[in-house]
Amino acid sequence: LIGDPHLIMIDEPTEGLAPMLVSQVAGLLVEIAHRGVAILLVEQKLTIALTISRRVYVMGHGRVVFEGTPEDLKRNDAVRREWLEV
Repeated sequence: LIGDPHLIMIDEPTEGLAPMLVSQVAGLLVEIAHRGVAILLVEQKLTIALTISRRVYVMGHGRVVFEGTPEDLKRNDAVRREWLEV
């Protein structure tokens, strides 16, 4: 990584990518996270976000509607139904 950052901010890195490229981007993000770099990730693909996240924030109508760990989110059926499932 350029300059050996402590934090990177990424907005929708998989938007519009083919599934194979999505997988490659996810792998790269996991590798970066394992190096100890903090990642602020805005991502609509929940599986990628949950793979690398220690904290998860769900936004709805311009406000935070959930804050917690990936495990907390997996257990919260109401938030997932209301804000994340199509």
